Amino acid sequence: MEKPEEEDYAEANIAGKKQEVQMHLGHTVSDANMQKVASLAQRLSGMQSSDHGITLVSERPVNGTHDNAEFGADLVFHPPARFLVDVSLDDGDSFCEESTGPSSYYEGSYGHSGLIGRHSATDGRSIDLSWLQDACDQITKSTTQLSRDELAMAICRVLDSDKPGDEIAGDLLDLVGDSAFETVQDLISHRKELVDAIHHGLLVMKSDKSSSTSQPRMPSYGTQVTVQTESERQIDKLRRKEEKRNRRGTEYGTDSDLAAVNFSSLLQASERKNLFDDLSGLGEGLAVNALPQGTQRKHHKGYEEVLIPPTPGAQMKPGEKLIDITELDDFAQAAFRGYKSLNRIQSRIYHTVYYTNENILVCAPTGAGKTNIAMISILHEIGQHFKDGYLHKDEFKIVYVAPMKALAAEVTSTFSHRLSPLNMTVRELTGDMQLSKNELEETQMIVTTPEKWDVITRKSSDMSLSMLVKLLIIDEVHLLNDDRGPVIEALVARTLRQVESSQSMIRIVGLSATLPNYLEVAQFLRVNPEAGLFYFDSSYRPVPLAQQYIGISEPNFSAKTELLNEICYKKVVESLRQGHQAMVFVHSRKDTAKTAQKLVELARKFEGLELFKNDQHPQFSLIQREVVKSRNKDLVELFEFGIGIHNAGMLRSDRGLTERLFSDGLLKVLVCTATLAWGVNLPAHTVVIKGTQLYDPKAGGWRDLGMLDVMQIFGRAGRPQFDKSGEGIIITSHDKLAYYLRLLTSQLPIESQFISSLKDNLNAEVALGTVTNVKEACAWLGYTYLFIRMRLNPLAYGITWEEVMADPSLSSKQRSLVADAARDLDKAKMMRFDEKSGNFYCTELGRIASHFYIQYSSVETYNEMLKRHMNETEVIDMVAHSSEFENIVVREEEQNELEMLVRKLCPLEVRGGPSNKHGKISVLIQVYISRGSIDTFSLVSDAQYISASLARIMRALFEICLRKGWSEMTLFMLEYCKAVDRQVWPHQHPFRQFDRDISAQILRHLEERGADLDRLYDMQEKEIGKLVNYGPGGRLVKQYLGYFPWIQLAATVSPITRTVLKLDVLITPDFIWKDRFHGTAQRWWILVEDSENDHIYHSELFTLTKRMSKGEPQKLSFTVPIFEPHPPQYYIRAVSDSWLHAEAFYTISFQNLALPEAHTSHTELLDLKPLPVTSLGNSTYEALYKFSHFNPIQTQTFHVLYHTDNNVLLGAPTGSGKTISAELAMLRLFNTQPDMKVIYIAPLKAIVRERMNDWRKRLVSQLGKKMVEMTGDYTPDLMAILSADIIISTPEKWDGISRNWHSRTYVKKVGLMILDEIHLLGADRGPILEVIVSRMRYISSQTEREVRFVGLSTALANAGDLADWLGVGETGLFNFKPSVRPVPLEVHIQGYPGKFYCPRMNSMNKPSYAAICTHSPTKPVLIFVSSRRQTRLTALDLIQYAASDEHPRQFLSIPEEELQMVLYQVADNNLRHTLQFGIGLHHAGLNDKDRSLVEELFANNKIQVLVCTSTLAWGVNLPAHLVIIKGTEFYDGKTKRYVDFPITDILQMMGRAGRPQFDQHGKAVILVHEPKKSFYKKFLYEPFPVESSLREQLHNHINAEIVSGTICHKEDALHYLTWTYLFRRLMFNPAYYGLENTEAEVLSSYLSRLVQNTFEDLEDSGCIKMSKDSVEPMMLGSIASQYYLSYLTVSMFGSNIGSDTSLEVFLHILSAASEYDELPVRHNEENYNEALSERVRYKVDKDRLDDPHIKTNLLFQAHFSQLELPISDYVTDLKSVLDQSIRIIQAMIDICANSGWLSSSVTCMHLLQMVMQGLWFDEDSSLWMLPCMNAELADSFCKRGIFRIQQLLDLPKATLQNMIGNFPASKFFQDLQLFPRIEVKLKIIRKDGGKSCSLSIRLVKTNFRKYKSRAFTPHFPKVKNEAWWLVLGNTSTLELYALKRVSFSDHLVTNMELPSDSTTLQGMKLILISDCYLGLEQEHSISELNGWQQSE
Repeated sequence: MEKPEEEDYAEANIAGKKQEVQMHLGHTVSDANMQKVASLAQRLSGMQSSDHGITLVSERPVNGTHDNAEFGADLVFHPPARFLVDVSLDDGDSFCEESTGPSSYYEGSYGHSGLIGRHSATDGRSIDLSWLQDACDQITKSTTQLSRDELAMAICRVLDSDKPGDEIAGDLLDLVGDSAFETVQDLISHRKELVDAIHHGLLVMKSDKSSSTSQPRMPSYGTQVTVQTESERQIDKLRRKEEKRNRRGTEYGTDSDLAAVNFSSLLQASERKNLFDDLSGLGEGLAVNALPQGTQRKHHKGYEEVLIPPTPGAQMKPGEKLIDITELDDFAQAAFRGYKSLNRIQSRIYHTVYYTNENILVCAPTGAGKTNIAMISILHEIGQHFKDGYLHKDEFKIVYVAPMKALAAEVTSTFSHRLSPLNMTVRELTGDMQLSKNELEETQMIVTTPEKWDVITRKSSDMSLSMLVKLLIIDEVHLLNDDRGPVIEALVARTLRQVESSQSMIRIVGLSATLPNYLEVAQFLRVNPEAGLFYFDSSYRPVPLAQQYIGISEPNFSAKTELLNEICYKKVVESLRQGHQAMVFVHSRKDTAKTAQKLVELARKFEGLELFKNDQHPQFSLIQREVVKSRNKDLVELFEFGIGIHNAGMLRSDRGLTERLFSDGLLKVLVCTATLAWGVNLPAHTVVIKGTQLYDPKAGGWRDLGMLDVMQIFGRAGRPQFDKSGEGIIITSHDKLAYYLRLLTSQLPIESQFISSLKDNLNAEVALGTVTNVKEACAWLGYTYLFIRMRLNPLAYGITWEEVMADPSLSSKQRSLVADAARDLDKAKMMRFDEKSGNFYCTELGRIASHFYIQYSSVETYNEMLKRHMNETEVIDMVAHSSEFENIVVREEEQNELEMLVRKLCPLEVRGGPSNKHGKISVLIQVYISRGSIDTFSLVSDAQYISASLARIMRALFEICLRKGWSEMTLFMLEYCKAVDRQVWPHQHPFRQFDRDISAQILRHLEERGADLDRLYDMQEKEIGKLVNYGPGGRLVKQYLGYFPWIQLAATVSPITRTVLKLDVLITPDFIWKDRFHGTAQRWWILVEDSENDHIYHSELFTLTKRMSKGEPQKLSFTVPIFEPHPPQYYIRAVSDSWLHAEAFYTISFQNLALPEAHTSHTELLDLKPLPVTSLGNSTYEALYKFSHFNPIQTQTFHVLYHTDNNVLLGAPTGSGKTISAELAMLRLFNTQPDMKVIYIAPLKAIVRERMNDWRKRLVSQLGKKMVEMTGDYTPDLMAILSADIIISTPEKWDGISRNWHSRTYVKKVGLMILDEIHLLGADRGPILEVIVSRMRYISSQTEREVRFVGLSTALANAGDLADWLGVGETGLFNFKPSVRPVPLEVHIQGYPGKFYCPRMNSMNKPSYAAICTHSPTKPVLIFVSSRRQTRLTALDLIQYAASDEHPRQFLSIPEEELQMVLYQVADNNLRHTLQFGIGLHHAGLNDKDRSLVEELFANNKIQVLVCTSTLAWGVNLPAHLVIIKGTEFYDGKTKRYVDFPITDILQMMGRAGRPQFDQHGKAVILVHEPKKSFYKKFLYEPFPVESSLREQLHNHINAEIVSGTICHKEDALHYLTWTYLFRRLMFNPAYYGLENTEAEVLSSYLSRLVQNTFEDLEDSGCIKMSKDSVEPMMLGSIASQYYLSYLTVSMFGSNIGSDTSLEVFLHILSAASEYDELPVRHNEENYNEALSERVRYKVDKDRLDDPHIKTNLLFQAHFSQLELPISDYVTDLKSVLDQSIRIIQAMIDICANSGWLSSSVTCMHLLQMVMQGLWFDEDSSLWMLPCMNAELADSFCKRGIFRIQQLLDLPKATLQNMIGNFPASKFFQDLQLFPRIEVKLKIIRKDGGKSCSLSIRLVKTNFRKYKSRAFTPHFPKVKNEAWWLVLGNTSTLELYALKRVSFSDHLVTNMELPSDSTTLQGMKLILISDCYLGLEQEHSISELNGWQQSE
């Protein structure tokens, strides 16, 4: 009876449990199966301690530490499926389909931190492995054949297997025998503890093992299995087991682990204390598979939840204290206003962050206040730039890299607010927020996204920016694991390389969430783990977080969604019941409202609405009114229920309102998208993440919410100020549950994703120039996180164990990664990879891809699809194929809308239709340009994703076409770039670009009527009004026509040779500049294209600024090639870079363009035997030369030069000994006509000086000849010139002297004229050369005395014309090829891109260093640069490269003591610095001593490298083995642009390569701007024809000839022109000069027109007077000629100087002289000028600070006030300004005196004195000429009424002695002796019976300075002799009668005519004025004179 009842009960029980099992498994279970299971379970339970009934599924909350927990209770994570795996069921129905599922969640649910239950065993001791050992001991004694440990091991294996309980029992009995039955019972009942102990032991052993193989203290991961290769077999076995284990789904397949372990070590390990105890304080992130203590797991219908209790906050450690804000520096406290103290984490790291420069990595939970850590590091950086209480803002930049735009915006606003008291500018730089160059310069802290910063640092043009970065803060470093990780790796690697190469300090601060392998991340960021690494676990969260993970297992989609909403509602309500607010995060904008409405609906259903509502709030009704105003209906509707919504699609105002309401507590629930968690700091107590699937257009589908987002969202849970704890709930699907648990208990080590984007990043580094070969690429890879992880976890990166064994450092793997990437890039033409040498060469394509961030795979696509001619559809289709869009997928549900979009918004055909992927993309591209709107959510995201990349892809394609030179495609792509930027189709009306201002209606009418811009231009307002059916519209349209950017083009073509044209393009803007439309600058592409051959010959980007648009037309000059047969025409196009349809073009027709004849005749170099020096036949001459034989060129020309008097033109390359050839001609003259003079003309002062030094040593000393120099620096006196045999002069000086040749005998005594570098005729100063040669030939024809001409030049293209003009016959013409250099030259030309000059120069520094290493590692090197600043920058960069090569002093070969001696003498700081590294600087800014010192060091090979400006090429003969020309442009201050060096200069620089005595050959490396490469290739090898530029400067020369009397009629002028070179060239290249052809009448009318125009201009300016055909000079003309001034200058004087002009006006007039047009105003000097203008006396025009004349004015004023000048350049500029000013002021004095203006003349003389003394002409200023004068001395003199030196000179010594008191008298009197004392004696002499009188004047110096006439002018740069003006004038009527200038050494007698009218003697005075001292004036009245009268 009993039995059936029991069975009955069991059956009922089984039936009851069946439901539960079915619910759990999700499918039905047959009764038979159920029965079988039950009986098995019965058997099983028989073996267990019998205090519980059958529990198949336990649902009660389980606590791990439950003392007498039943076996398996702790295994609640592993439902019974665990025990049923191997049961085969009778009917074959698999009972447990999910068998592997659940067991894989908590793979090792045992690995719990050693919670081993201590149960009482039979003998009362705890059961663990040692108990097992003892038991086995007992058993082995009696029975089995196994040893004790083997048996124990076998038992362990059985216990830990996955078999059901009864099988285990059976196996155990088999092992131990029946006798030990109790033992088996004990084993089974305590199986859990034993298994726990086994696992614990394994874990300990495993961690020991992994830490012994890798670095110490590494966290251990469950995924890492280290295998010692004992043999292949072992490996294979393990591999098989590994696979098997993975199939089974447990990560701890213990059998394989136990296989290799012996028992005793396992026992020891298990008894060691818990592995985590010794890592305490580092947090719990290390447990491999441990969930925190107290975790519970519950199962419900359709879902399962895991509850993780909050980690309690860690206790304060003893001695740990919070840092008070008051402990910070004062300036730092400002940024922490409102804080009392730092929190724990911040206090812990404070000292390291604030007091050291360590790199730092902080791992801490979200919400732990990492922002303040960043703030402290920023304050530390600011503190370093506080000097003297002033923050030097321009010295540093701070970059904060934040992973999301939203976060960047939040950081920007927080930091700019907090740093504002320190006056720091913080700006955001992301895809949304662009910054202009100026804004970037003004910003100290830039907040940016990784991609944006990557783009910026990829461009060498922004190098200057990245050079200033001193602190790089990377937020959320754990992103390394994300698909954006590679960007961060690239950034850090780039920064670290920059730190190492530039030896500059950039501090890196990494902030991250808790991550397991923080040590490796620290290693990657170069953080010192001892000092800079901080790791805080979740116990440091300010608000502890309870987490709930809910996994929905419901398979049915709709039921699942329903359940999702219900669970969400349930959780929200739970929170509201406790009085907390809740936030629900969803993953799309649409979902926010949907979910909110669902919550309301469920609340109605479950009657919970009251919980949500908030109408009791005091402000409710008030706020409600505000809310109702919102246009967002969802927002208004939901407000009643106390629910808010928030997404990025809402209006800014609505979002702000919602945020405010939620933080004020008016909304209890906020449904929002994840952006809220990033962008806005709004915490709530409870945070629910509803669903974890979000749509990602990049991946083209759904993806899981990333760890980053979840952490950020959970970071919003718990409000630090109010809550004790927060709650984070994540609702996901069952299969993702484990993933999120894993993530959030930070179990997964983060891996590197770098390999995926290796190619793109390698290409970026190559384009940047930081990686140039495989070796450097490997080094670069060594800086990445990939490299660190690759060594630790090779398997994850596809590296096999065998490879690791063979190559432990993985260097070959590195090489192969690099080489593969390089090969692929080479295949895609993105760079050239030379496999043999391992070098990389960047290509244009690679550069474009890098700058525009285009992926490698896209470039491959474009290479394939881009054709020379494509239509619009094809282009859009090609863009759609870009790999940027490859993840976009086509969905069924979008088809209808796509088809509708195609019909409505796509003007172009869609390839493949909308159902095709590329078709869909091209639809979305077209919809974007058409500005269409889209409904379907996934389409909206896709469209947004596409539009983000579209613009840069279009720009990249445009650049590619432009580089290929395809004109049609280039214009087409540019049009589409603008279409995308503006979202206007090219075929739409251009006025669509003004769509904000012109109504859609007007635009529609304009389009329908086809009224294009040209037509609108011609129409009247009224007509347009009619056209658009709206009267006032006409005016509007006309107004906007004015704003539309038009420009006019005009061009002149000058052929240079038959194949090269020079184009001068004039650009005239023709529109009204409106900042709103045009900003600060408009950019235009200037293209020269040959439409017939579809090719672009020239392209440049021209920037038109607002200021330019108002000024005169802009001129551009460039050269383009022309080919035979000539195309009919070229077009010059100007196309706006940003405005559609804004373009202009100009046609150049070749129909009747006369090209110059092609003929270059070169002299063959004959193979002659070198002549010995003895052939001179004069031993004195032979002694001049150190060599024994002449070189081949000298040999060939010897006879003509030395034995005939023929004129000679010698064209030969630089360095072929032309100077000696010239000396031969001089020796000939000394032989034949010793009384005649040699004049040597050299175009540059530097050459003159070199000649002087050379000949002084040889000719002067050895031949006893006399020589004088005539340059601007030095003017010899008449006696010296008369007695000189050799005159060396610059063209200007000789021109000035020979103008008055009639009166100057020595000009007629010239017998030989040597013209050096005569090919400079074509350069700026060419006209002067032309004039003097023409004049000398004219003189010799007048005086009938032969002058022999010898011209020296480089190889010439048109030597015939030059020879003809110089009067050289057949025999005297030598024009050798450029190749006949004595030392052959090899030239390398390399092109560099880069629109901007400075960055381009910067990018040339590394190639320069490479060139030195390649071509001339030990021999001397000259580097030519364009400016002084460049010399410094280049030298510093070379030092840096040498240092990073570990040979910082490789260029120095000089012993240390000697070096110190040298450095001691150097004045210039930069030079002193670079010389220590063996690099010299050479430029005009150095003083002479420094310059000659550097020259000497270089010449003697003490230093190897000399960086110099181009002047050195001409001036100093310092050849080198290698010459590097770094950049071929220089900044032209006049046009404010960079212009090219003349070809002649480049040739001259190249000529310095190769030293005849040492080298077999020379080398030149020319680094040019990419577009000019072909031009230089052509002209460096074929000589450049020399054209005349006299036409532009004819006025001054004609004026001079009129003054000198050479020209009196128009005929004379025409005759004069026939002597010029211009006349010769007109015949040969008429088109260059604007002539149609060379017929006689055309030519003569051209010349007479030229003369007529010149005469008229001169007459207008007041220089000459014309009558009929004759001309005569006027006063202004004579002054211009005499003082060598421009006719424009004197004309300006004439019209501006009046009878009593003030000093200030004189200063302005002086500064405005056209002589100062050329004063350079360099880059950014307007800023210096602005600063100067604040400090000077007279105001200047603030709008023209970049004008040379304004700068001149400022320099004068600074000189008078003796202000400190900002930079050394200004010092040299001031020198040249003062130098020129003397003759200009003297001309002004002459003009005043000629006009009889006394007061103006005297003021002007004062101005000259001011220039000389560097003082203002004030009351007391003349006292300050005394060097010893000080303020108190000056005061004491002024009090006694003494204001002038003259008064001091007149005082007796004793009186002075009293006055100066205790001032050192000797010094004072010594200084006073510097100034002359003059005694004046006057006498009137009457002549012609008293009709006319003259005044006799006797001047005597009476002090000790008798015979010295050298003036004391310490502030004037040149030596000056004293001179005096004698002025006769009437001081009352202010008339001036006579002026005389005299100079003398001790006394002088002179006469001045007095006016005949005797009445004027009343009030007439003689004034004596010094020309160099202030206040030495003397006035003498004449009316009182009778006979001699002495007056002093």
